[in-house]
Amino acid sequence: MRRRAIVACFAGNLFELYDFVVFGFFAIQIGKAVFPSHDPITSLLASFATYGTGFLTRPIGAIVLGSYGDRRGRKTALSLTITLMAIATGLTGFVPTYARAGIWSPILLVLFRLLQGFSTGGEWGGATTFMVEYAPAGRRGFFGSLQQTSTAAAQLLAIGSALALNTWMPKAALDSWGWRLPFLLGFVMAPLGYYLRSRVAETPAFTRNEAASNLVASPLKVVLTEYRRELVTCFGITTMWTVGSYVFITFMAAYAAQTLHLSASVALKAVTVAVLANLCLIPVSGTLSDKIGPAPIFLAACVGYLILSVPFFLYIASVRTFASVALVSLVAGALYGLMNGAAPSMLSALFPTNVRYTALSVGYNSGVMIFGGFAPFISTWLVKTTGSPAGPGFYPTLCAAISLSALLAGRKTLFKRPVPQPK
Repeated sequence: MRRRAIVACFAGNLFELYDFVVFGFFAIQIGKAVFPSHDPITSLLASFATYGTGFLTRPIGAIVLGSYGDRRGRKTALSLTITLMAIATGLTGFVPTYARAGIWSPILLVLFRLLQGFSTGGEWGGATTFMVEYAPAGRRGFFGSLQQTSTAAAQLLAIGSALALNTWMPKAALDSWGWRLPFLLGFVMAPLGYYLRSRVAETPAFTRNEAASNLVASPLKVVLTEYRRELVTCFGITTMWTVGSYVFITFMAAYAAQTLHLSASVALKAVTVAVLANLCLIPVSGTLSDKIGPAPIFLAACVGYLILSVPFFLYIASVRTFASVALVSLVAGALYGLMNGAAPSMLSALFPTNVRYTALSVGYNSGVMIFGGFAPFISTWLVKTTGSPAGPGFYPTLCAAISLSALLAGRKTLFKRPVPQPK
């Protein structure tokens, strides 16, 4: 039963996150189709701004779907999130171009992106809660890391689709209609995720909680009144964690092509190195966190980003080769993998079962909305305003300092031995 539940959650999260992140790897083509401009940087800024709007509704989805999941069950809420995502992604693939629909083209794109964000707002907290609550004692770090492993696999699938189309499809065809294919693929895959999720049992922790009549009518109210400090800690830790992905994976692909003038396929191959490094280290980090605790691992990765982010961009801006971008991607992806393996179980341990879905969803998605969602936009803006290709390095440096401060402020709880376990 545990194996089937984990596979169902893993596959559903992979399909849902693929649908959400694939937008970023076709930002250039979407910008040309929906936001035409004589300045390619302006089109890209508009596209990344739309990419960022999907994060505005994530906290709303976190509140609505998180509360629903704490009251009605993780399985029910997660089946709903993947249904909403399938609808939004399929509609995105049919958005008309600006030449055909005028102002309605960007309006429709933004609306569908907002629906994607609402759905994703309930996904991360639910999938993480589901994985951790199905874990046997002493394995919560590893089982929690599987959620992030599925997210990394979704990124790899998104990059793979972008790389395949940029390699095999003529540029004119890709700009005209080829960019729609990955969205239609996501629309087709999502029903499989729904089928798998709808056929598994509820988590043992939620079932026990329900049987003991320990559910609460308003999980959000309980979180905001009884777990404010833990919520702030979750929010702060998420800051660099989310920026690590959206700067060094999503933004880096467009940056290498647009600013460093590498070909799109070469840029995507370089960024794939980051995703592979991340994917390989997540389960290692999760397993290690079961032995020494997740906080020291997360701390080490945070310090790495703090020290290296600016030198990363200085280096690739001066060398401008595939090898330089791949090397930076390798190190940044490894740091991100350490964070990904450690964070799910660390944050899950902050909250009890009856409010965990809501608390994780709100704390995580608020951090993602404020710092992660607009990271590609902010990074592109830094290139344009500073006139320096190394400008984007300052943003992750700031975010690493914020996460480090949150980690140290909560050290009495986060660094406890033995590692705190969810109730």
